[in-house]
Amino acid sequence: QVQLVESGGGLVQTGGSLRLSCAASGHTFSSSYAMGWFRQAPGKEREFVAAINWSGGSTYYADSVKGRFVISRDNAKKTVSLQMNSLKPEDTAVYYCAARKTSLVTQARHDYDYWGQGTQVTVSS
Repeated sequence: QVQLVESGGGLVQTGGSLRLSCAASGHTFSSSYAMGWFRQAPGKEREFVAAINWSGGSTYYADSVKGRFVISRDNAKKTVSLQMNSLKPEDTAVYYCAARKTSLVTQARHDYDYWGQGTQVTVSS
């Protein structure tokens, strides 16, 4: 099995920054897995935020975060990070880390096989 644990969430003012981390563990986890970040605001569906392929050479972002968020990974440490800058109140949500048992990146949440428990990000206006 694979376990994903997010950390780094919190309360920040508009315009501030946060860095989320996701630590992967489990004997079946592979550095070849594509990784993604999703978020879910109250009353809304879980939505794609960013994704990265196995090498880190390809990254993808939702239009709403492009230019403000940066996804990265460290395969040696089995971690994936999401640097969030210029945060807005509409970025408030629970952020989830996800892993896909393939190196191919996708924005569709149903394509991901493993999920973390989520970390709350709140941006005050």
